[in-house]
Amino acid sequence: MTDAIAVLDIGMTNKKVVLYSTELEMIAERKRVFPPLMRDGFETHDLAGMEAWFLSTLHDFVREFEGIYRIRAIAVSTHGATFVATDAAGNPVAPCIYYTHEPKRDFHERFFALAGERKTLQSVTGTPDFSALINVAKGVFLLKERYPEAFASARWFLSYPQYWSMRFTGKPSAEGTYVGCHTFLFDWTKGDYSSVADALGIRDRLPTPIRQPWEVLGTITPEVAARTGLSPDTIVTLGIHDSNASIMPHLATTGQRDFVLNSTGTWCVLMHPAARYGFEPDELGKVVFFNRSAWNSPIKTAIFLGGKEYETWINLIAALQNTTPSRLPQPSQADYARVLAEHKYFILPEIVPGSGQFPGSVARAVEQGGQYPFQYPLAGIEAGSALPEFLRDPQTAQAVLNISIVLQTEVALIRTGLTEGTEILTEGGFRKNNDYNSLLASAFPANPVYLTDLKEATSFGAAMTALAALRGIDPLELSGYIHVEKTAVAPMLEPSALALYRDIWRTSI
Repeated sequence: MTDAIAVLDIGMTNKKVVLYSTELEMIAERKRVFPPLMRDGFETHDLAGMEAWFLSTLHDFVREFEGIYRIRAIAVSTHGATFVATDAAGNPVAPCIYYTHEPKRDFHERFFALAGERKTLQSVTGTPDFSALINVAKGVFLLKERYPEAFASARWFLSYPQYWSMRFTGKPSAEGTYVGCHTFLFDWTKGDYSSVADALGIRDRLPTPIRQPWEVLGTITPEVAARTGLSPDTIVTLGIHDSNASIMPHLATTGQRDFVLNSTGTWCVLMHPAARYGFEPDELGKVVFFNRSAWNSPIKTAIFLGGKEYETWINLIAALQNTTPSRLPQPSQADYARVLAEHKYFILPEIVPGSGQFPGSVARAVEQGGQYPFQYPLAGIEAGSALPEFLRDPQTAQAVLNISIVLQTEVALIRTGLTEGTEILTEGGFRKNNDYNSLLASAFPANPVYLTDLKEATSFGAAMTALAALRGIDPLELSGYIHVEKTAVAPMLEPSALALYRDIWRTSI
């Protein structure tokens, strides 16, 4: 019987259980979507439903591969900005609220009155002022205000991957990639929890020490063993933040090459490994931050809701044609050249205000007509109260949309510290969007743009941590199992074709 690894890959939309061999080959995958549970007006995660499904799926894998594979290790990867308040045994004592919840503006002001001045906090914690609850510390603050009794009773405030690791082992822990990812809770200058943890009154309820994701937390509990059929000596690692899992294979194989990983999905996450931690003065106050890699090194990062934005607009364009996005007629290179040359039509961010590179910008379409441009807020378009004419032409509308996403990506890439010669590696959902990729190559003539063939990069990175734990080695020693093929992307147009359109687009924002 051959050893195998199980990964719980917990995204905001899809929850997955993925089985890997000890050569890091994917064996099987199951996925499911869990709708939010409404509680007190909040969308909350269905923790109990997810746990039951994880356990039953692992049980199914044990039966399906009996005599062929034996699961020896489990790793967890989750999306960011989420925590669970638990009792001493790891049972939730409060709802796990979606980070997309947007409190009123005065909530954010109260938070910073408690935590400290925005730019000072960003310089120390690597964390910008996101909207909604995209900072864990803001989620804790909301819990403190709305559920004071639960807040007071909590023994642990666990980062999301470590909550799940505790459910499987009964042991609390803290891990660097999650604590160090736009939480406000990690002080980069001290390598420890920040003053915000003290301001919230939770420092003694955050596990210590802060450890690395491939360390063994423990073995599964007797209850987990009974419900899954797994061996009681099955090990569980600490868990890892999803973006940091997805960049692990690249960090392990790129050597000294300078690259930015353009990881695309609901969120587009642009990650640039940096030689040192620190912001330039003009970067403070902007939506740029630092991730902490699995090896504790700084990764300069910029994000925006590119996938969500694309999906929203493409569905609207398709609805106007009484069809589906996959059946829309595709724009030609001539359509892109025409749209850029006419510079009359624009789609501007942001679907969730304050979530990306243009805080304060409201999602809208713009048509230049006569002396003044006509502004069409997305909310009005969706309500049917106003509609720009260019959205009725599917080729033009798609060209405008792809250009908008590329220009947002361009700003994010620049803010990660991209320089001439830095490789741009695109993976994820936009890898299949040929127009997006060839436009991106047009925007960066001095930077090689590649598509990678690494599928399920987050699950793969998490599997690396489990295999390293199983073998008692550093994941860098697994580079021989990692084969990332890169396909070069040719530019669609000359860089100058974008210049005037880009200027008007940015000015409009």
